[in-house]
Amino acid sequence: MAVRRIPCVGAVIKDDAGRLLLIKRGHEPAAGLWSIPGGRIEAGESDAAALVREVREETGLEVAAGRLLGAVQRPGLAGAVVDIRDYLAEVTGGELAAGDDAADARWVPAAQLALMDARGELTSGLTQALAAWGVLP
Repeated sequence: MAVRRIPCVGAVIKDDAGRLLLIKRGHEPAAGLWSIPGGRIEAGESDAAALVREVREETGLEVAAGRLLGAVQRPGLAGAVVDIRDYLAEVTGGELAAGDDAADARWVPAAQLALMDARGELTSGLTQALAAWGVLP
């Protein structure tokens, strides 16, 4: 039986103070955990268009998509595999407010990110991927 793959994008966004934008997932998989904003790529949608749409829906912010940082695979629902391509993105407008399937949204300093990871509050593998891509100190 073929494994169902779900193509997704994620946005790595930092503010001028170097804080990372995180959303608290409102739905499964990983409901209640913090992650970077992102989601499914819709049929016929480019990665950049999906990234801009997902960030707007989840955070209220307008962004410009930047370069690809890397890709990860995570377990999805019902045995699916979530294929995520994470991109740098830059805020170009809007006001930060949790929306769509995000239960919360906030800017998180690197030191707090490490504490959240130690307490199990982040999605699996997030800090490891970000560190491997040079996003975290």
